Amino acid sequence: MQAKGRLIGLGVGPGDPELITVKALRLLRESPVVAYFVAKGKKGNAFGIIEAHLQDAQNLLPLVYPVTTEVLPAPLSYEQVISDFYDDAAEEVAVHLDAGRDVAVICEGDPFFYGSYMYLHDRLASRYEAEVVPGVCSMLGGASVLGAPLVYRNQSLSVLSGVLPHDELKRRLADADAAVIMKLGRNFPKVREVLGELGLAERALYVERATMANQKIVPLDEVEPMSSPYFSLIIVPGERWQG
Repeated sequence: MQAKGRLIGLGVGPGDPELITVKALRLLRESPVVAYFVAKGKKGNAFGIIEAHLQDAQNLLPLVYPVTTEVLPAPLSYEQVISDFYDDAAEEVAVHLDAGRDVAVICEGDPFFYGSYMYLHDRLASRYEAEVVPGVCSMLGGASVLGAPLVYRNQSLSVLSGVLPHDELKRRLADADAAVIMKLGRNFPKVREVLGELGLAERALYVERATMANQKIVPLDEVEPMSSPYFSLIIVPGERWQG
Protein backbone atom coordinates (compact mmCIF):
# COMPACT_ATOMS: atom_id res chain seq x y z
CA MET A 1 0.00 0.00 0.00
CA GLN A 2 1.32 3.43 -0.93
CA ALA A 3 2.17 5.68 1.97
CA LYS A 4 0.01 8.77 2.30
CA GLY A 5 1.41 12.26 2.07
CA ARG A 6 1.75 14.67 4.98
CA LEU A 7 -0.46 17.66 5.56
CA ILE A 8 1.80 20.59 6.49
CA GLY A 9 0.41 23.89 7.77
CA LEU A 10 3.01 26.59 7.24
CA GLY A 11 2.78 29.96 8.96
CA VAL A 12 4.63 32.38 6.67
CA GLY A 13 4.42 35.52 8.81
CA PRO A 14 2.46 38.76 8.68
CA GLY A 15 3.75 40.15 5.40
CA ASP A 16 7.46 40.93 5.49
CA PRO A 17 9.05 38.06 3.46
CA GLU A 18 12.02 37.99 5.85
CA LEU A 19 9.77 37.00 8.77
CA ILE A 20 9.20 33.45 7.51
CA THR A 21 10.97 30.94 9.75
CA VAL A 22 13.88 28.76 8.63
CA LYS A 23 11.81 25.64 9.26
CA ALA A 24 8.82 26.89 7.28
CA LEU A 25 11.11 27.80 4.37
CA ARG A 26 12.72 24.36 4.37
CA LEU A 27 9.41 22.51 4.40
CA LEU A 28 8.00 24.83 1.75
CA ARG A 29 10.87 24.02 -0.62
CA GLU A 30 10.61 20.28 0.08
CA SER A 31 6.86 20.02 -0.57
CA PRO A 32 5.79 18.74 -3.99
CA VAL A 33 2.42 20.50 -3.65
CA VAL A 34 1.87 24.02 -2.31
CA ALA A 35 -1.74 24.98 -1.53
CA TYR A 36 -2.94 28.47 -0.75
CA PHE A 37 -6.22 30.24 -0.12
CA VAL A 38 -7.00 33.14 -2.40
CA ALA A 39 -9.88 35.41 -3.41
CA LYS A 40 -11.14 35.37 -6.98
CA GLY A 41 -8.85 37.27 -9.32
CA LYS A 42 -6.20 37.85 -6.64
CA LYS A 43 -2.74 36.43 -6.04
CA GLY A 44 -3.07 36.54 -2.27
CA ASN A 45 -0.82 37.96 0.42
CA ALA A 46 0.45 34.60 1.67
CA PHE A 47 1.39 33.55 -1.86
CA GLY A 48 3.18 36.84 -2.41
CA ILE A 49 5.35 36.16 0.65
CA ILE A 50 6.62 32.80 -0.62
CA GLU A 51 6.44 33.19 -4.39
CA ALA A 52 10.16 33.88 -4.81
CA HIS A 53 11.03 30.64 -2.99
CA LEU A 54 9.00 28.30 -5.21
CA GLN A 55 10.59 25.88 -7.65
CA ASP A 56 9.41 24.93 -11.13
CA ALA A 57 8.82 21.29 -10.17
CA GLN A 58 6.30 22.16 -7.46
CA ASN A 59 2.57 21.90 -8.14
CA LEU A 60 0.46 24.87 -7.07
CA LEU A 61 -3.02 24.29 -5.69
CA PRO A 62 -5.00 27.55 -5.37
CA LEU A 63 -8.07 27.21 -3.16
CA VAL A 64 -10.33 29.99 -4.40
CA TYR A 65 -12.91 31.43 -2.03
CA PRO A 66 -16.40 31.52 -3.58
CA VAL A 67 -17.20 34.64 -1.50
CA THR A 68 -15.28 37.01 0.73
CA THR A 69 -17.13 39.95 2.30
CA GLU A 70 -20.00 40.43 -0.13
CA VAL A 71 -23.61 40.15 1.04
CA LEU A 72 -25.33 37.03 -0.30
CA PRO A 73 -28.96 36.98 -1.43
CA ALA A 74 -31.42 34.91 0.59
CA PRO A 75 -31.64 32.04 1.21
CA LEU A 76 -27.86 31.71 0.86
CA SER A 77 -25.92 31.77 4.13
CA TYR A 78 -22.31 32.96 4.20
CA GLU A 79 -21.48 30.47 6.94
CA GLN A 80 -22.90 27.55 4.95
CA VAL A 81 -21.26 28.60 1.68
CA ILE A 82 -17.87 28.89 3.39
CA SER A 83 -18.31 25.61 5.28
CA ASP A 84 -19.10 23.83 2.01
CA PHE A 85 -16.05 25.46 0.43
CA TYR A 86 -13.76 24.17 3.18
CA ASP A 87 -15.27 20.69 2.74
CA ASP A 88 -14.45 20.81 -0.99
CA ALA A 89 -10.99 22.32 -0.41
CA ALA A 90 -10.14 19.57 2.06
CA GLU A 91 -11.03 16.93 -0.51
CA GLU A 92 -8.89 18.66 -3.16
CA VAL A 93 -5.95 18.47 -0.78
CA ALA A 94 -6.81 14.87 0.14
CA VAL A 95 -6.44 13.78 -3.49
CA HIS A 96 -2.75 14.66 -3.34
CA LEU A 97 -2.28 13.21 0.14
CA ASP A 98 -3.83 9.90 -0.95
CA ALA A 99 -1.41 9.84 -3.90
CA GLY A 100 1.50 10.05 -1.47
CA ARG A 101 2.34 13.69 -2.06
CA ASP A 102 3.03 16.04 0.85
CA VAL A 103 0.95 19.21 0.71
CA ALA A 104 2.19 22.44 2.27
CA VAL A 105 -0.74 24.76 2.98
CA ILE A 106 0.64 28.25 3.42
CA CYS A 107 -1.04 30.63 5.81
CA GLU A 108 -0.34 34.28 6.43
CA GLY A 109 0.58 34.87 10.06
CA ASP A 110 0.14 31.74 12.16
CA PRO A 111 -1.94 28.73 11.00
CA PHE A 112 -3.80 28.43 14.31
CA PHE A 113 -4.35 32.15 14.95
CA TYR A 114 -7.35 33.13 12.80
CA GLY A 115 -5.65 31.14 10.03
CA SER A 116 -7.62 29.57 7.20
CA TYR A 117 -5.44 26.47 7.43
CA MET A 118 -7.15 25.43 10.66
CA TYR A 119 -10.33 24.58 8.79
CA LEU A 120 -8.45 22.07 6.65
CA HIS A 121 -6.68 20.75 9.74
CA ASP A 122 -10.00 20.11 11.46
CA ARG A 123 -11.18 18.11 8.48
CA LEU A 124 -8.00 16.19 7.62
CA ALA A 125 -5.69 15.80 10.62
CA SER A 126 -7.51 12.69 11.84
CA ARG A 127 -6.94 11.00 8.47
CA TYR A 128 -3.38 12.01 7.64
CA GLU A 129 -0.12 12.81 9.38
CA ALA A 130 -0.14 16.55 10.02
CA GLU A 131 2.58 18.99 10.99
CA VAL A 132 2.04 22.64 11.82
CA VAL A 133 4.80 25.23 11.77
CA PRO A 134 3.98 28.37 13.76
CA GLY A 135 4.48 31.78 12.24
CA VAL A 136 4.79 35.38 13.39
CA CYS A 137 1.17 36.49 13.76
CA SER A 138 -0.20 39.86 12.73
CA MET A 139 -0.65 41.23 16.24
CA LEU A 140 3.03 40.65 17.02
CA GLY A 141 4.01 42.22 13.72
CA GLY A 142 1.76 45.15 14.59
CA ALA A 143 3.25 45.57 18.06
CA SER A 144 6.77 45.55 16.64
CA VAL A 145 6.18 48.24 14.00
CA LEU A 146 4.22 50.37 16.47
CA GLY A 147 6.96 50.02 19.07
CA ALA A 148 4.32 49.02 21.61
CA PRO A 149 5.10 46.48 24.35
CA LEU A 150 1.88 44.54 24.77
CA VAL A 151 1.88 43.38 28.39
CA TYR A 152 4.05 44.08 31.41
CA ARG A 153 4.69 41.77 34.38
CA ASN A 154 1.40 40.11 35.46
CA GLN A 155 -0.91 41.83 32.98
CA SER A 156 -3.23 39.78 30.79
CA LEU A 157 -3.81 40.27 27.08
CA SER A 158 -7.24 40.02 25.43
CA VAL A 159 -7.49 39.36 21.69
CA LEU A 160 -10.88 40.59 20.54
CA SER A 161 -12.81 40.52 17.29
CA GLY A 162 -14.21 43.81 16.03
CA VAL A 163 -17.25 41.85 14.88
CA LEU A 164 -18.47 41.62 18.50
CA PRO A 165 -21.62 43.62 19.29
CA HIS A 166 -21.03 47.07 20.78
CA ASP A 167 -21.96 46.20 24.38
CA GLU A 168 -20.06 42.91 24.42
CA LEU A 169 -16.93 44.54 22.99
CA LYS A 170 -17.20 47.31 25.57
CA ARG A 171 -17.56 44.84 28.44
CA ARG A 172 -14.54 42.82 27.40
CA LEU A 173 -12.37 45.87 26.77
CA ALA A 174 -13.32 47.35 30.14
CA ASP A 175 -12.02 44.19 31.83
CA ALA A 176 -8.78 43.99 29.82
CA ASP A 177 -5.31 45.02 31.01
CA ALA A 178 -4.24 45.18 27.37
CA ALA A 179 -6.00 44.29 24.13
CA VAL A 180 -5.60 43.65 20.44
CA ILE A 181 -8.69 44.25 18.32
CA MET A 182 -8.75 42.51 14.97
CA LYS A 183 -11.23 42.09 12.11
CA LEU A 184 -11.86 45.82 11.81
CA GLY A 185 -12.96 46.70 8.28
CA ARG A 186 -16.57 47.88 8.40
CA ASN A 187 -16.52 47.41 12.17
CA PHE A 188 -14.00 50.22 12.68
CA PRO A 189 -16.50 53.02 13.52
CA LYS A 190 -18.09 50.88 16.25
CA VAL A 191 -14.70 49.93 17.69
CA ARG A 192 -13.49 53.54 17.78
CA GLU A 193 -16.73 54.60 19.46
CA VAL A 194 -16.29 51.96 22.18
CA LEU A 195 -12.68 53.01 22.79
CA GLY A 196 -13.84 56.60 23.19
CA GLU A 197 -16.58 55.64 25.64
CA LEU A 198 -14.03 53.79 27.78
CA GLY A 199 -11.45 56.56 27.69
CA LEU A 200 -9.00 54.32 25.83
CA ALA A 201 -8.80 56.20 22.53
CA GLU A 202 -5.61 58.06 23.43
CA ARG A 203 -3.87 54.83 24.43
CA ALA A 204 -5.03 52.93 21.35
CA LEU A 205 -2.68 52.49 18.37
CA TYR A 206 -3.79 51.71 14.81
CA VAL A 207 -1.85 50.09 11.97
CA GLU A 208 -2.80 48.82 8.52
CA ARG A 209 -0.96 45.93 6.83
CA ALA A 210 1.74 45.74 9.49
CA THR A 211 5.19 44.71 8.12
CA MET A 212 3.94 44.75 4.51
CA ALA A 213 5.43 47.03 1.87
CA ASN A 214 2.28 49.18 1.97
CA GLN A 215 2.13 49.39 5.79
CA LYS A 216 0.38 52.46 7.14
CA ILE A 217 0.33 53.82 10.70
CA VAL A 218 -2.37 56.42 11.32
CA PRO A 219 -3.53 58.21 14.51
CA LEU A 220 -6.80 56.64 15.56
CA ASP A 221 -8.80 59.85 15.23
CA GLU A 222 -7.56 60.38 11.66
CA VAL A 223 -8.61 57.00 10.25
CA GLU A 224 -11.32 57.32 7.62
CA PRO A 225 -14.22 55.36 9.16
CA MET A 226 -15.09 53.25 6.12
CA SER A 227 -11.60 52.85 4.66
CA SER A 228 -10.08 50.55 7.27
CA PRO A 229 -8.97 47.41 5.41
CA TYR A 230 -9.24 43.80 6.54
CA PHE A 231 -5.52 43.72 7.35
CA SER A 232 -5.69 46.35 10.07
CA LEU A 233 -5.69 46.14 13.84
CA ILE A 234 -5.79 48.25 16.98
CA ILE A 235 -3.53 47.68 19.95
CA VAL A 236 -4.30 48.97 23.43
CA PRO A 237 -0.98 48.32 25.21
CA GLY A 238 -0.79 47.50 28.87
CA GLU A 239 -0.05 50.36 31.23
CA ARG A 240 3.71 50.95 31.28
CA TRP A 241 5.57 49.57 34.29
CA GLN A 242 8.86 51.16 35.28
CA GLY A 243 10.87 48.09 36.18
